[in-house]
Amino acid sequence: MLWSMMKNDFKQQYLGSHFGALWAFMQPTVSILVFWFIFQVGFKSKPVDNYPFILWLISGIIPWFFFSDAWTKTTNSVIEYSFLVKKIVFNIKLLPIIKIGSSTYIHLFFIVFAVGIFSIYGYYPDIYVLQVFYYFIALLFLLLGLSWLSSAVQVFFKDFSQFIGIILQLGFWGTPIFWSEGMMPEKIRWLLKLNPLYYIIEGYRDSLINKVWFWEHPSLTLYFWSVSLLIFVIGALTFKQLKSHFSDVL
Repeated sequence: MLWSMMKNDFKQQYLGSHFGALWAFMQPTVSILVFWFIFQVGFKSKPVDNYPFILWLISGIIPWFFFSDAWTKTTNSVIEYSFLVKKIVFNIKLLPIIKIGSSTYIHLFFIVFAVGIFSIYGYYPDIYVLQVFYYFIALLFLLLGLSWLSSAVQVFFKDFSQFIGIILQLGFWGTPIFWSEGMMPEKIRWLLKLNPLYYIIEGYRDSLINKVWFWEHPSLTLYFWSVSLLIFVIGALTFKQLKSHFSDVL
């Protein structure tokens, strides 16, 4: 049932449009091309870590697209599926998972897309590419906790999604997606690592570019999973405490 609902949710997002689900893949692709043109063609960005800028950019922006898209959609998941909350006996804790699942289709496509672009440039996949799926699972775990928290709060505080938008905008420019951490003074680089998305973004690059295993960063790995576990527990408890009041508000 959950699998079926994920597929239906993905289809419903583009129901009625002429290109249908193609929009889900066209929009991120166009965004990548625009950023590539601005930074590499316009600003003449130099290779990073001896890799063309477009490859460095793709490996960082793809996980961000997934995180941003999934968290935005899950925040409104309970409200969007209010008919399941009010009229049907349904485990409403699954609603954010449905939204995450529908966004996963797009993300898996772009992982393959990234490997294809790397291959065009002569960087063929190796065993390190498999590590992308470890970081993907780590991102799913972080997203699930955030989604339970934000979707529960959104029911009672309708402006909360606007705060999520601001957080994502700040996070987009505060995470080294377009710029390298080497551009920042060494004394304050540790601040970047407080952001859990830093671990994910750098993890994708470690898998595709740097060829570094996640266990080679033991302290950073421990920090990420500790923070993610804390967010997961807070999100689960918040959702559990508030879900009994959803039907009254909706």
